Amino acid sequence: MTVEAITLGCRLNFAESEALKARAKDNSIIINSCAVTAEAVRQTRQAIRRARRERPDARIVATGCAVQLEPDAFRAMPEVDEVLLKDFDRPAIAAGFRQRVRSFVAVQTGCDHRCTFCTIWQARGPSRSLPFEAIRDAVARELEDGAAEVVLTGVDITSYGGGLGPLCEKLLAALPNLQRLRLSSLDSIEIDETLFALIAGEPRLMPHFHLSLQAGDDLILKRMKRRHSRAQSVALVERIKTARPDATIGADLIAGFPTETEDAALNSLRLLDDCDIIAAHVFPFSPRPNTPAARMPQLEREIIKARAARLREAAAKRRSVWLNSLVGSTQPVLIENGEKGHTDAFAPVFIAGSKRGDTGPATITGLKDDILVGVFA
Repeated sequence: MTVEAITLGCRLNFAESEALKARAKDNSIIINSCAVTAEAVRQTRQAIRRARRERPDARIVATGCAVQLEPDAFRAMPEVDEVLLKDFDRPAIAAGFRQRVRSFVAVQTGCDHRCTFCTIWQARGPSRSLPFEAIRDAVARELEDGAAEVVLTGVDITSYGGGLGPLCEKLLAALPNLQRLRLSSLDSIEIDETLFALIAGEPRLMPHFHLSLQAGDDLILKRMKRRHSRAQSVALVERIKTARPDATIGADLIAGFPTETEDAALNSLRLLDDCDIIAAHVFPFSPRPNTPAARMPQLEREIIKARAARLREAAAKRRSVWLNSLVGSTQPVLIENGEKGHTDAFAPVFIAGSKRGDTGPATITGLKDDILVGVFA
């Protein structure tokens, strides 16, 4: 019988699901949950119910952040056979997507920060980093299994013990066949000098950097208990782009945080231009249980939805301009699946006739439905 994993949320969850599948009993369905928003929790419950309808004889195992925060609520669901909770004394699981061209390898889990909107530190505990040897061996296995690109992931990878930069430096030195190393979301205030040096001079480090910015207004950042200012965000991006002119920037942004005024919301909107963000993940604020932000004066849901929509619309326009600017250029590309892949700077590309794992420079001939069209040069 098969073991299936249904994974919601972050890339760390996907990496962990692979390890959980290897340990699961036959005929199991693992639902790896997310708690970042109320909508994510709703989707988790929906996924559990759908799994039971589709495979009534399967053993349903619920795990992940939402389950960690509300274990009794998930135990009470008649569809759930087992609730699997994390042991905070055990390190994260260094595992990747098997048989994938791009593989995600976990290097740490947990978080030592206390952003006022977030419950993930409660769900995952304090930051714990894997030993270098475990990470190196996990990356080596992924490369042996056919991965052409490895993405380091975790809850807060810039808090990696000893520094994320030194970890990347050691990995690249130990594994010459690691030709494409990419990083998941970065806490901008924690980027170390070794990582800056790699950004500037290491071509095997892919030039797309996704930053956990969250807002572009200093008062809102303070109420979020973030540790950076708006000016620091702008200065960081300027430094990255000076060091690596081909670098592109993605960012997480929250719309409608409690007490956010229209002027504060406009500051976040202007951050798209000021930080040259071409890949924005916009989250409408969702109050999470037992967080300081849930006790702050809340905005009306319609205002939150409108501000999120405005941010997304502006971000989509910026992204479209960026993608159009690449037409006529030559870009390094990795094909991942179904003739589709990404450039090094993480622009989506379609190349007719290509196959999984193809890589090399491609001439960009057009743009269709926000996906570049190209041919290998």
